[in-house]
Amino acid sequence: MTSSDRLLFNRQATVHHILGGGLFADVILWRDKNVTMAILIITLASWVMFERSDYTLLSYVSNVLLLLLTILFLWAKSAQILNRPTPPIPHLQLSEETINEFATTIRDRTNTFLSLSHDIALGKDPKMFVKVAAYLVLISVIGSLTDFRTLCYTSIIVALTVPVAYERYEAYVDSSLIKGNVKLKELYIRFDEKFIKKIKNYILEKNKLS
Repeated sequence: MTSSDRLLFNRQATVHHILGGGLFADVILWRDKNVTMAILIITLASWVMFERSDYTLLSYVSNVLLLLLTILFLWAKSAQILNRPTPPIPHLQLSEETINEFATTIRDRTNTFLSLSHDIALGKDPKMFVKVAAYLVLISVIGSLTDFRTLCYTSIIVALTVPVAYERYEAYVDSSLIKGNVKLKELYIRFDEKFIKKIKNYILEKNKLS
């Protein structure tokens, strides 16, 4: 068995490459520790603040933006009066190419989702139906245990801890998941032979008799 065979899905790419590379991957994998630590601290601080105060997300964002705009406005006005440099605010503008790429990506993902939903609804992909049903049950269970805000904070914490832990113990995790995947396939084959095929044969016999 080669090294690539021991990796999940026989992939060749590294975790950093799968995450898109660049700054995003560096932050998630703690390559840029200062930015990652800042995001982690801000997330924990905002969670404590929301849990201990009567602030809502909308009121919090509005107050932060109001404070930021007030500081920048006063800074710019005082700079004009004192002949000082104005705030170093970059001129941000989305290019038409960026918008088109984003729209194309959204369209492709949406069409894939609709096509997949169509196949599942018509019973063309039983395996995918089982996977989607399992995910929906999992989401339902998680939703019953926590609220959306806490779930968002937890997701950020997971995103900043699980990928870097996976990268460190990649070989062991992939080996365990591959073994588990093989066992799940064996269970599915047994379930298919004992129940699904019998149900299909029963339905076919009923149709022949009718």
